[in-house]
Amino acid sequence: MFEVTEVSSEFDAKIQQKIDAKTKPLGALGALETLAMTIARVLGPDEPQITNPTLLVFAGDHGIAASGVSIAPREVTTQMVMNFLKGGAAINLFCAQGGITMEVIDCGIAQEIHDQPKLINHRLGAGTGAIHREPAMTLGAVKQGFAMARERVTLHHSRGCNLIAFGEMGIGNTSSAAAIMAALMGREAAECVGRGTGIDAATLARKQLLVEQALHLHREQLDNPYGVLACLGGFEIVQMTGAILAAAELKMLVLIDGFIATAAALAAVTIAPHARDYMIFAHESGERGHRLMLEHLDAQPLLSLGMRLGEGTGAALAVPLVQAAAKFYNEMASLEEMGISI
Repeated sequence: MFEVTEVSSEFDAKIQQKIDAKTKPLGALGALETLAMTIARVLGPDEPQITNPTLLVFAGDHGIAASGVSIAPREVTTQMVMNFLKGGAAINLFCAQGGITMEVIDCGIAQEIHDQPKLINHRLGAGTGAIHREPAMTLGAVKQGFAMARERVTLHHSRGCNLIAFGEMGIGNTSSAAAIMAALMGREAAECVGRGTGIDAATLARKQLLVEQALHLHREQLDNPYGVLACLGGFEIVQMTGAILAAAELKMLVLIDGFIATAAALAAVTIAPHARDYMIFAHESGERGHRLMLEHLDAQPLLSLGMRLGEGTGAALAVPLVQAAAKFYNEMASLEEMGISI
């Protein structure tokens, strides 16, 4: 469905030489130098510019939420979507601060919101099936979600966006993300399931048990990433996966947020391994299992602030770092130009 090509290494030596020639000791800008290499490899080695950075927030509800895996009831998904639309959430503030275009997409929240022209309707249903009892969705819904995501990413690309980030909202979605992680990485549920919104020990034990039940129930369908997404995914996670693949296909920089977005990235890389070449990982969240996923993807996150809010907040905070890396690569003087000897 997606044709993601490998990022060429043809100009790597040229890019590294340009980075090393700047007015600084070798490696003195640390992770920003690695980031500049990624930017130049994806966008071109001469003067890559970050244009129209955009963050899409995908929202969807999860059937497993009714079984008490979160401190918040399912209704909070709809309430938070309304908060996004009114501009009152952390992600709104961080996007405004960073000059990032933000868009909210209803992938399948339980309570449909009407008369909100800013809300994009990509509904695949009114919440997924409870994964410990039934598949989250059909394979047809996964394909439909991918097509919807591709359409939206293509639109933003046509408007000049070459850096796209993704956030999410959905009570119960850390359960789904943990199940996806366990299935795709061959890990035990205990290594993947965390406290999400801040649940207590008893709720954590129940959450882990339900994820174990889901993995056992669907075990015969978990031998490919499409089956994993259909059985264990969320509507928002599916569309985020499709959006990552679409952005990589269009040779855009893809900024990955926290635990749930990384589960979508893991699914995307399982489907199209070269999608990894286009990814920048914004932060390491406070959610159990995120570090394991980052290590599996050979990812060094830009930030580690102990955040576990979701919404794309870590990605929004990382956008200025991406812009800074591009700026130093393009505009910082060279040692030769300044007559400096190090």
